[in-house]
Amino acid sequence: MLRKVKKVALTSLGCKVSQYDATALANLFEKRGYKIVNFSEEADIYVINTCTVTHLADRKSRQLIRRAKRKNPVSLVIVTGCYAQVSPEEVKSIPEVDVVAGTYNLAQIVDLVEKHKGEAPIKTKYNLVRRFNCVQAYEELPVLSLPERTRAYVKIQEGCNNFCTYCIVPYARGPLRSRQPEKVLGEVASLTQKGFKEIVLTGIHIGAYGQDLGSQINLTTLLSFLAKIPNLKRLRLSSIEPQDVSFALIEFVATQPKICRHIHIPLQSGDNEILRSMGRRYNISEYRDLVNLIREQINGVALTTDLIVGFPGETEQQFKNTYLFIQEMAFSRLHVFKYSPRPGTLAATFPNQVKESVKKDRSELLISLGKELAHSFALQHIGHEVNVLVEEEAAGFYPGCLKGLTGNYLTAIFPGSIELRGHIVKVKVKEVENNLLKGMII
Repeated sequence: MLRKVKKVALTSLGCKVSQYDATALANLFEKRGYKIVNFSEEADIYVINTCTVTHLADRKSRQLIRRAKRKNPVSLVIVTGCYAQVSPEEVKSIPEVDVVAGTYNLAQIVDLVEKHKGEAPIKTKYNLVRRFNCVQAYEELPVLSLPERTRAYVKIQEGCNNFCTYCIVPYARGPLRSRQPEKVLGEVASLTQKGFKEIVLTGIHIGAYGQDLGSQINLTTLLSFLAKIPNLKRLRLSSIEPQDVSFALIEFVATQPKICRHIHIPLQSGDNEILRSMGRRYNISEYRDLVNLIREQINGVALTTDLIVGFPGETEQQFKNTYLFIQEMAFSRLHVFKYSPRPGTLAATFPNQVKESVKKDRSELLISLGKELAHSFALQHIGHEVNVLVEEEAAGFYPGCLKGLTGNYLTAIFPGSIELRGHIVKVKVKEVENNLLKGMII
């Protein structure tokens, strides 16, 4: 009798690193003969890859765990990711959970499932979480196949040594571990051969890449190697800390056409006192000088950033300083977060915690400002030609149109056939609508 093919449903919360890990885990299951299905479907095994960057992320993780067991009461429920790593006993205490696995040594999950033949319930709950005092090396979990997309994310490092006072991530992801450059090159080459035109390099602290490898390699030298891959058309960086943006990196981005003219540099606050309290490693003057240098060197660059409002002790004047500094910097996009105290972080113990209502008001003000700045940046492209990676048909109000992303992180809408999906086309921008570039292929 043929063995029934077990179905595995995975879902992932949080950042692109978390999504990469979930995809790598799905690849491991597929390699062992399991069928990957949508998380909304009934499955034999559910994997919830959690986030813990805010208390809302914790709550969403718990909701997904319970939803899985309701979908199939006899399923095996496995919880991975940052919430599981930081609070393994709390996660283990949730009745629906069978296995807690954290963020490291994910390959052992499939081995455990195989041991139990994918059956549930199991007699003993498993806690596979390892503490990072015994973790030294990057765990190699390559992504061998992806759902049909036009861009692929490639993880180049794991962990962070910065320990900003508000951030739980170093506790959830451990110390800096860089991936060996030949592994990165191999994965990127493989993905480009499969038709992916754009590769996004991701990690927890990519600007520190190579510092632990004991060699001369760093992020800029890694980029120089990657740019030589023949089939690679675009290479995009994810978030990079201000102190890690060297002149050599700026110069390389400015002169290498394969590198996207888009740099995401977290600011978090526009007030020096708050930055010191956060444990950030720069001041406003240094950040301003960096932005000015980047704009001098890289034509048409998009600068995007992260911001936290309502950090403990943030006064109205300090928030105003942030607002005015953002206006001055004229970012093309803002990612605004309300401060969420994370147990175990230093900032969670600080006095003068800001009221939720105040956080909400400040968040709304920055989001509104962000929309204005994004619109202003988009308007600068009217009459210009942009290269667009075609991603999909434009839904809703744009029948017969395609949708894609420019190198400097703007969405463009234009008439065309879906057969162009995955190709890079040149578009002449005619107008801007809802911060979308509208134009024609030329």
